[in-house]
Amino acid sequence: MRAVILAAGRGGRLEGVLGDRPKCLARIGERTLIERQIESLQKAGIGPITVVGGYRIDNVRRVCSRNVEFVQNARYASTNSLYSLWLARDLLLDGFIVLNCDVLFHPQLLDDLLSARCDDAVLVSHRADGGSYGDEEMKVHIRRGLVADMAKTLSDQDSDAENVGIARFSPSGALALCEHMTRIVATGAVREWLPRAFAEFAKVRPLHAIGTRGYPWIEIDFPEDYWRACSDVLPAIDADMRRAGESAAAAGRTLRHV
Repeated sequence: MRAVILAAGRGGRLEGVLGDRPKCLARIGERTLIERQIESLQKAGIGPITVVGGYRIDNVRRVCSRNVEFVQNARYASTNSLYSLWLARDLLLDGFIVLNCDVLFHPQLLDDLLSARCDDAVLVSHRADGGSYGDEEMKVHIRRGLVADMAKTLSDQDSDAENVGIARFSPSGALALCEHMTRIVATGAVREWLPRAFAEFAKVRPLHAIGTRGYPWIEIDFPEDYWRACSDVLPAIDADMRRAGESAAAAGRTLRHV
């Protein structure tokens, strides 16, 4: 299955942290966000991998491995994620997984999305009891496990979860999504977020909401997100991965002695 990483934007709100580097080159620990995403995809056996780049695309190319393909969004400054994925539409029709480049996530989330017994699905983080959302979160309204709507403008009453920024589409789902994206782009709405197409898709086809099950993740939009990713989220991911490795090693030793 092909993976597409949407990495065309600059991430101007992170300028104080990144300087003039693209958002996807934010360094979390010893590696950049996009390096971490590519590694997770490769370990999950996903490929080929396509990056839709724009701002300082040559810098992004230098960081990515040689077997990563690129699509260029030359209009990155005046478009948004829906347009970026639309540019790669000819590559999507065998089914694909799409990731926003600014998401740091536990690898188990990718495994859960890939193993879900459904054709088309998005990862969501369910709202805690009593919690509320601000203007920035891409909110999701869910009915019986399916996405009913998705937009930043949803009211708290209609917001059941937050979009993580990772989704999977089957070949037939990819075809349907591309048709929705093409219709939206044809109206001139090139500044729309990709979830606009997800919401339209969900009105005519089942789009399953796969929960994060408490595994750590974060979308990095602001400096405070970046520092939290470095100080809290990455250490939580690393600690859980170590525990999983130790458990697997212990189970292997037990089997060898049976």
